[in-house]
Amino acid sequence: MALTPKTRPPSRRTLLRALGGGAVLGGLAGCGVPAAYVAPGDRAVADVSERDRRLRFANWPLYIDTDDNDATKRPTLDAFEKRTGIAVDYVEEINDNDEFFGKISPALMNHQQTGRDLIVISDWMCARFVRLGWVQRMDRSRQPNLAKHLDPLLSSPAFDPGRRFTVPWQSGITGIAYDRRRVGREIRRVSDLWAKDLKGRVTLLSGLDEAFALLMQGNGVDIRKWRADDFHQVCDQVQKHVAEGQIRRFTGNDYTKDLVSGDVLACQAYSGDVIQLQADNPDIRFVVPEEGAELWSDSLMIPNRARHKGNAERLIDYYYEPEVAAELAAWVNYVCPVPAARDVLAASKDKDTAELAENPLIFPDGGMRERLVIARDIAAQERVEFAKRWNRIVGL
Repeated sequence: MALTPKTRPPSRRTLLRALGGGAVLGGLAGCGVPAAYVAPGDRAVADVSERDRRLRFANWPLYIDTDDNDATKRPTLDAFEKRTGIAVDYVEEINDNDEFFGKISPALMNHQQTGRDLIVISDWMCARFVRLGWVQRMDRSRQPNLAKHLDPLLSSPAFDPGRRFTVPWQSGITGIAYDRRRVGREIRRVSDLWAKDLKGRVTLLSGLDEAFALLMQGNGVDIRKWRADDFHQVCDQVQKHVAEGQIRRFTGNDYTKDLVSGDVLACQAYSGDVIQLQADNPDIRFVVPEEGAELWSDSLMIPNRARHKGNAERLIDYYYEPEVAAELAAWVNYVCPVPAARDVLAASKDKDTAELAENPLIFPDGGMRERLVIARDIAAQERVEFAKRWNRIVGL
């Protein structure tokens, strides 16, 4: 497969809408309402993978490699179909975590099939699915590449120890982006966002799940085991900075426009976005603060009652072959969950592709890795209270 880096649109990390049906249902499940939770014995149906060589894979738009001359062709997926004889119905139908939750939750909570064998959603939402018992445990004996090549940093998040139910599709970092030329100095800590000369030219992410972890890390909190008091301390601080005019606004992915125009000098940002911005403006920097940054993933899951579980497990394992992972990483420019893909990219005869192997926002270096942490998710019983307070501050 030819490895060529591509330009992609902003990342799929989207804002948490005000409470939302998903948050309410998650809260109900946390309070013990039995209708939402599905017991292990009720999650699977007969797997027809051996006699029905197909599966349906639901993903976000523009989150897979495509052919230079024909956007309907997906080289890695096409190669899988040719090798295995398994036809993949690839559907780009996920545009927002909460929206997709609302689309398939009625079927899952009522023990019905969703019509999908494989889905990709953000880990904070994956946590909700795992708690509700809406996804099936994978058979790792069918996934030797995954067992061998999954990045240890991503191997055991608090919501899914050992990654029994979820597998990272791509990963990323929530850190700080800034314009080095306009700021005139390095930004190294979260507290640097509150410098007087940045007043009114700082943005934070509007989504609760996207924003809170980095701000806690700025307070020295271990986000793997943060507490409610840590959350409320962050809210108190953010309220203060809003009142003082330090924060220009809260954003979704549109923070990139403000940073490019110069209206904003420093902001919370996603690593994958900054790779693209740097292509046009090398003065834009991305920093993992000294206190650390959040490492997150959009992960693959097999929903309950999927009829092609074996085929889905085989496709997941295929994307953990270093050569395949390298092809995908060269196109999407996220943090690759397969460190061994780095050597594949480095060996490319294409100069631009080979340079991707040295990009720490795709393959974090040793020093950066030491500062990356997967945050514990917001539990169901916490979500309604926390979302109400955060959304009041943000204005959602």
